[in-house]
Amino acid sequence: MASQAQQPPHLHLAELTAAQFLDIWKHFDADGNGYIEGKELENFFRQLETARRGTGVVSGEKMKEFMMKFDKNADGRIEMSELAQILPTEENFLLCFRTFVGSSAEFMAAWRRYDTDRSGYIEANELKGFLSDLLKKANRHYDDKKLNEYTQTILKMFDLNGDGKLGLSEMARLLPVQENFLLKFEGCKLSAEQFNIIFTFYDKDGNGYIDEQELDALLKDLHDKNKMELDSTGLVGYKKSIMALSDAGKLYRTELEIVLCRDSTL
Repeated sequence: MASQAQQPPHLHLAELTAAQFLDIWKHFDADGNGYIEGKELENFFRQLETARRGTGVVSGEKMKEFMMKFDKNADGRIEMSELAQILPTEENFLLCFRTFVGSSAEFMAAWRRYDTDRSGYIEANELKGFLSDLLKKANRHYDDKKLNEYTQTILKMFDLNGDGKLGLSEMARLLPVQENFLLKFEGCKLSAEQFNIIFTFYDKDGNGYIDEQELDALLKDLHDKNKMELDSTGLVGYKKSIMALSDAGKLYRTELEIVLCRDSTL
């Protein structure tokens, strides 16, 4: 049984189903931290070369070329959206999200329609409708059987504790790396106490929400304090993405908390 578990799944296939893609992800992301990195990455590349070329001999030069091509944010590891570019997934299951989400703001707007209580989660029974909307917007043809398969696959990817809830930060990993603004805030995670202090400080008029100008000041300060790798254009884009969570331009405490306080569990 142990030797069977070590066999690399599905890498030899010309096309993967969504479920098979998930098998590969879980196999190589051995520690479950949401990245294929270090020894996991070496193992993945070696076995991918074996499956595709019949040789598992990996040179440093080959590895470097591979990472230059697929490691879009050059952080030295492969995440889920990058793996979707490497492997031939059926109907581009994961890549179809890219067609819909031309920007993370569009993703956030779709999310907001389903996260009605602003908790930062979508209930599992709402996920099917969420995915259906994404696929329709991407002009993807699907039947109910395929939609159910996609829904179950997403559940297996993200509902790791089986509580029937899917977190925004986890789902956002389906976004292209450069569009996933939530990743930019991973180094700025705040405790509830820190967040309350910050929210109170930037809610200058004390009306219980932050408007676009107040958010602009907050993001610039976070950028400077945490040395985030963003230019002014990037900051404008991330502000737009966050404001997509707002209610008619009013960003309440719970919406901003999703961005600054929710830790990824992947």
